[in-house]
Order: sequence, then C-alpha cells, then structure tokens
Amino acid sequence: MATKCGNCGPGYSTPLEAMKGTEAPDYLATVDVDPKSPQYCQVIHRLPMPNLKDELHHSGWNTCSSCFGDSTKSRTKLVLPSLISSRIYVVDVGSEPRAPKLHKVIEPKDIHAKCELAFLHTSHCLASGEVMISSLGDVKGNGKGGFVLLDAETFEVKGTWERRGGAAPLGYDFWYQPRHNVMISTEWAAPNVLRDGFNPADVEAGLYGSHLYVWDWQRHEIVQTLSLKDGLIPLEIRFLHNPDAAQGFVGCALSSTIQRFYKNEGGTWSVEKVIQVPPKKVKGWLLPEMPGLIT
Repeated sequence: MATKCGNCGPGYSTPLEAMKGTEAPDYLATVDVDPKSPQYCQVIHRLPMPNLKDELHHSGWNTCSSCFGDSTKSRTKLVLPSLISSRIYVVDVGSEPRAPKLHKVIEPKDIHAKCELAFLHTSHCLASGEVMISSLGDVKGNGKGGFVLLDAETFEVKGTWERRGGAAPLGYDFWYQPRHNVMISTEWAAPNVLRDGFNPADVEAGLYGSHLYVWDWQRHEIVQTLSLKDGLIPLEIRFLHNPDAAQGFVGCALSSTIQRFYKNEGGTWSVEKVIQVPPKKVKGWLLPEMPGLIT
C-alpha cells in the first residue's frame, strides 16, 4: 500500500486511520495455491465490485457436494452477499479461474420486493438446485432472520425459504443436515443496533443474540429455540463434516465460548458449553477486559 508521507512506513498507524482512508469498492482476490507455481500463495488477480459500501460477506458456490451424483453440475459461480448494501454478486470463476469476472448483480430492490429481507450474510447451495442466503434484518434495519432463495441457474430471486411470517427474530449464519431433517441458525443483532458500532449498553439491554434456532428442514419452520448459557452472539455454526452426524459446534463471540449442539434420543436438540476462552485485561477499550471474540 502506498504511503501518504515521506517519513512513515507502509499502511496506516492504526485501524481507525485506515477506516478514514480513501473509499474503494470491495474486491474478490484470487490466490495461487499450486505449490509448484512461481506465484504460489500470491494474489494473482483482483476483481473490484462496481459499487461502494457493499461489505461482502460469506460467499458460497452455485452448487456443492449435495449434487455430487449429478455430472451436469459444476462449481462455476461464486455467490457474494453484501451485508450493508444487500446486493448479491454472482462471479464467474469457471470461464477463467485465474481471472474471475462478474456474471450478474442482484440489486437490493429485487430482494426487498420479493423477500422483505435485507443485510445479507451467508450463502449456501442446496441439493434442490437453489442457493440460500441468510439475512440479519428487514428493509428498515429491524431484526429478521430469514432466508433468500435464488435459482442456481438463472440467479433469479425466488422468494424466501421460510414460511411467510416465520422468520427468526435475529439472524446470522446457518447450517443444514437433511438426513436429520434439521437446519440450525444463529443470531447476531438487529442491523439498527450494529449500525453505530459496539455499545456495552446494548448488551445490558439484551439486544445481542444468545439463541440457536432449530428448523424443520422439510417444513421450513422453527421447531425449537435453544438458549445458550454464556453464549452471547453465536456466530459461525458447523455440523461435523459427516452427513450422518447429529452434532456440531458454534462459536460465541462476545462470551468467547464454543458450544456443542447435539440431537437427543427423543429427537429434540440440546446445547452445552465445551470451551471457554478467558478475557484479557486491556486499556483504552470500551471495557476493562476484552473477550476473545471467537467466530
């Protein structure tokens, strides 16, 4: 990165100073991962987005291992949801893998009109030939943990995955396990709470998430809500990498815990804390102790 003065080093003096820098669009970086390549571990291409203030988040493929038995399917498109703008970018990574190009832009108005959702976060492909993307809120920034469905061929917005009126109070990440007829989603906070940055008063007011939502995969509805002990802001969630597994883990950022969720013999689900990362004493932050902020 170019410097702005003759007597300073590279980059910026603090992250805050970097945030004050020149506005630029987000970009998708391509890294060479061939150990035999002279460019191994180097960024070989950057694809800038055509808009500012998108904040690209958890990308996903147009198709995945759930379509393993279908030879007509291939991973040629990468779906990039935007947290702030609510746009969705579809990138062609198949035509020229070393230099991806923009395939389609889905504007927020299409998502707002068909889904009444916004602030998009995580993208996963489904065996049904669709792509599913989680949301944090509605168009006005209120909490609403719903799911946008796209056609994985045309990338047209089809509507919501959940039943009408059946969204979770808050949203963030999700993972599904069809062999157990289940999906579990996590929650952060309403976009209106997050907009101005972290405020300890919002924690005291109970505005940050502390639940997991268990969904019936076939009926597309919440069947159980799990309250987390020492589990503020459950973010990334994963089942074990086995399609038969009936357990997984979620990282809780503010509480700095990892929680294990699992299926009981009767078919219900439970959760337990399995790891606790102690906070560090700090100076100059909002609180006297800083949590590990596990994601």
